[in-house]
Amino acid sequence: MTRPLPSLSFPPAGGKILVGGGILLLVALFFRPFAIVNAGERGVVMRLGRVQDEVLDEGFHFILPFVTSVKNMSVRVQRSDIKAQAASKDLQDVTTELALNWHVDPVKVNTVFQRIGDETQILQRIISPAVSEVLKAATAKKNVEEILTKRTELKNEIDRELKTRLTPYGLAVDDVSLVDFLFSPEFNKAIEAKQVAEQQAKQAEFVALKATKDAEAEVNRAKGQAEAQRLQRSTLTPDLLQKQAIEKWDGKFPTYMGGNGPLPFINVTPGAK
Repeated sequence: MTRPLPSLSFPPAGGKILVGGGILLLVALFFRPFAIVNAGERGVVMRLGRVQDEVLDEGFHFILPFVTSVKNMSVRVQRSDIKAQAASKDLQDVTTELALNWHVDPVKVNTVFQRIGDETQILQRIISPAVSEVLKAATAKKNVEEILTKRTELKNEIDRELKTRLTPYGLAVDDVSLVDFLFSPEFNKAIEAKQVAEQQAKQAEFVALKATKDAEAEVNRAKGQAEAQRLQRSTLTPDLLQKQAIEKWDGKFPTYMGGNGPLPFINVTPGAK
């Protein structure tokens, strides 16, 4: 007795498409024949490990799997806080805290990556040494007082020199900010003592000036009183004195004890005895 052959069933056409699409998706995810460059980045193209002249802009790009790879590099403005030691013109130790805003030139990211590396290597190999050297050279031209009082001039010089140093490496300087200056404890104590002495000297000067002004005021008051008395004496006449005496008289004659008895006080002539 022969058995009937089993019937073969085939998936519908729509199912075949879904299966095929899934396989292609898995292959695409595994081999990754594309690259995505995010906003604020550029793609450095490497073919068999060799950096190419082509630079990928933001967006989606097809690449050849296993042969081509893409390294994304940020071209956004980055801030690096750097602290550097230096010496002033008057040989004082100065620690400068500097904030540097910089970015990689978008059209030179491939060259920058080929010559230097990624952002971390850029900071360690190029930016930090350049900032340290420029700060030392600029600080050595000024004493401590000039460093503090000519801060803008110092900042502009550092900004200009850093641009000169970093531009050949494909790095752009956006801004330089001098955050703070730190000096040795001994120098800070000396500055504090100097400020205290200056304040004491100013206080002493103020006290001396006040005493001088007070003395001058007393002299002027004395001169004024003397002048007033002189003018008053020059205007006194016998008639005026007689009139003042009469105005002040209370109607009683003052009496004096004498050998001839009480005498009336009626002689008010100046100088009379």
